[in-house]
Amino acid sequence: MAITSIIIVLALLEYILFSMLVGWARGKYNVAAPAVTGDPIFERFYRVQQNTLELLVVFIPSIAIFSYYVDPHIAAGLGVVFLLGRLVYLKQYVTEPKSRALGFIFSFFPALILAIGGAIGAGLQI
Repeated sequence: MAITSIIIVLALLEYILFSMLVGWARGKYNVAAPAVTGDPIFERFYRVQQNTLELLVVFIPSIAIFSYYVDPHIAAGLGVVFLLGRLVYLKQYVTEPKSRALGFIFSFFPALILAIGGAIGAGLQI
C-alpha cells in the first residue's frame, strides 16, 4: 500500500497548495480575513479549495479501502486521475467557472469508483 500512501500524501499536498493559492488571492484581491466574498477571482480560488476539501472526505478513506480490499495499483491509478482532475478543475474554475465540468468529472468519478469498489471489495470479504 505504499503507492496508495504516496497518492494520499500528494492529494494532501495538492490541497495545501490550493489553500496557499487562497491566501495569495486574498492578498492580491484585497479580501481581508475572515471575509470569504469580495473579488470574484478570489471567490473562485476559495471555492476550488472548499470543493477539494469536500471531495477529500470521500477520496482519502475510499482510496485506502479500495487499495486494501481490491488492488493498490488500480487505486493509485484512479488517484492520479483524481489529482490531475483537481488541477484541471482549478484551472477551469478560476478561468471560467462554467467550464469546470471536465475537471469535476475527472475528480468526482475516480472518488466514486474508489468508494463503490472499496465497498464491494470489503463486502466480498464478509
